[in-house]
Amino acid sequence: MKFPSKVTSYQESIMSKFSVVLSHLEKENIKPSLLYKKIRTKVSDPREFVEILDCLFALGKIEMVGEEKELHYVDRNSV
Repeated sequence: MKFPSKVTSYQESIMSKFSVVLSHLEKENIKPSLLYKKIRTKVSDPREFVEILDCLFALGKIEMVGEEKELHYVDRNSV
């Protein structure tokens, strides 16, 4: 997992890609496989994509919902 450091710039870290994922999820709930197809040019490989999802889930920004197991953006202001 690449976090910003002296060696890894912010642009090279996975944190810079959080907004790419969240921008798609703000618009609609989406299955992880379809989301990966939409952003695969912005991530280096499927492993990095999973790491991004793991971090966003741990931060409470996304969740899995419904029978379809779609990703959902958690908007704290709508509660």
